[in-house]
Amino acid sequence: MEIVHTLRDLRLRLAGEGLVGLVPTMGSLHEGHLALVREASNHASCVVTSIFVNRLQFGPAEDFDRYPRDLEADTKRLASAGCQVVFAPTESEMYPSPQRYFVEPPSLQNELEGAVRPGHFRGVCTVVLKLFHMVQPQVAVFGKKDYQQWTLLKEMVESLALPIRMVPGETIRAEDGLALSSRNAYLSAEERAEAPHLQMALKKVANAMDTGSKINLNQIIEQESLTLQQRGWQVDYLTVRSQYALAEAQPKDRELVILGAARLGSTRLLDNLEYYRFVNPY
Repeated sequence: MEIVHTLRDLRLRLAGEGLVGLVPTMGSLHEGHLALVREASNHASCVVTSIFVNRLQFGPAEDFDRYPRDLEADTKRLASAGCQVVFAPTESEMYPSPQRYFVEPPSLQNELEGAVRPGHFRGVCTVVLKLFHMVQPQVAVFGKKDYQQWTLLKEMVESLALPIRMVPGETIRAEDGLALSSRNAYLSAEERAEAPHLQMALKKVANAMDTGSKINLNQIIEQESLTLQQRGWQVDYLTVRSQYALAEAQPKDRELVILGAARLGSTRLLDNLEYYRFVNPY
């Protein structure tokens, strides 16, 4: 495995490679990231993992400065996961001059995560498009834990006719159901024990939909949100959307996703649960 820090060295290293796969990350890697790398190796002969904490997607009051960084540990994990190239640019390499051109995503960027983190997806889409141009992969793998991000990036590739096949990676969880995330490192022992209740709330919404509960779906969501609040969470949203473009769910939609984001102490967690329901056509 090779580690490169500049665009020039990256291009030299990838010259002549066959099928290149890209896994963009911000580092602080865990098993969820490594699963994406292994997935990429199923689709490409050369896997590039980028490690870059992207200032553009952080708001003024967010955790850019304290976001965990450990390149040495990350590269050791990647070496055992089948990664061939680590691209770890400095901020000055990634943005040699102030970024004045941005990707402007559709209105979905202002909903859900975007309503809580204005400008976040503008920064995400801009850096990912820039990474696409730098690495020039034929395949890119993104985790579905960040479901809204996955949706917007997939649509960006389709809308801009980029020659990249987007491959989704399933969410990797701890034994107690908590979705793996770099920000889990912020949790205290007590908060870590409580954290799986976000996924539990999503499952309770799904169970209510399974049983055809006569209680209005909005009431079920309100109940679960209130339960989380009573347990000490600050809930940003708990909602059901169509998997297609995350549009508002309609009665005849079959492919749905239950989305939740909430703060536990100083740590903000998000999770989702894909849901498929039977719709009687008569």
